[in-house]
Amino acid sequence: MNLVIDVGNTLVKLGVFDSGKLQQKKTCIKKDFLHTLAEISEAFPAIAYTLVSSVGNFTEHQLSRLQQKYEISFLDHQTKIPFNNKYGTPQTLGVDRIALISAAALQYAEKNVLVIDAGTCITYDFLSSENEYLGGAISPGISLRYKSLHTFTEKLPLLDVNNPKLLIGNSTTTSIHSGVVNGVLYEIDGFIDAYRKKYNNLTVILTGGDAHFLRDSIKNDIFANSNFLLEGLNHILEYNKH
Repeated sequence: MNLVIDVGNTLVKLGVFDSGKLQQKKTCIKKDFLHTLAEISEAFPAIAYTLVSSVGNFTEHQLSRLQQKYEISFLDHQTKIPFNNKYGTPQTLGVDRIALISAAALQYAEKNVLVIDAGTCITYDFLSSENEYLGGAISPGISLRYKSLHTFTEKLPLLDVNNPKLLIGNSTTTSIHSGVVNGVLYEIDGFIDAYRKKYNNLTVILTGGDAHFLRDSIKNDIFANSNFLLEGLNHILEYNKH
């Protein structure tokens, strides 16, 4: 039984896998990590292998407690991966993106796959049908766009994310909602269209914290999978057992 842990910029996600199947998923803020870990440990005493992917950071206390409980491995650029990495600067490739492409390599072998992760940032990652990772793109996520409008202007308010009711905003508030959310949707559909012109039989995966919010408004055909990153981490863990 495997435990995989994704330490993000804001949240920590934990997934328990048995024979390749996700048995339980928990999400918590970083200060609640040890409490959540204790709950999982009690519920699944058969956990034998643990992999940590960290974009954010644990405190020394959290890390020490985790290491006391399990023998853990950290995903980094020395970890054996199930695809051919053609990125020009492989040492700078985020571990979250490595995990996503690993999931694509497992679940969509011999297909052209574009993985879109809509979180703090929106990342686009492309895996060719030859199992080669070629790269992608990074842009600001939805919340980051709202915050930047407020932070870097004098008078624009900080708004909560909201699905725009209008294409043409008739107030500052509705204009911001239309600009941010529709801008993200047009960006995503534009990227998908450009990739589809270049690569035949493209499979598109949408994941990340904003996937549920966006998926019904994207015009292109996509597969939404909120657990894609955790599945990729489990695949890497299994791949490194051999």
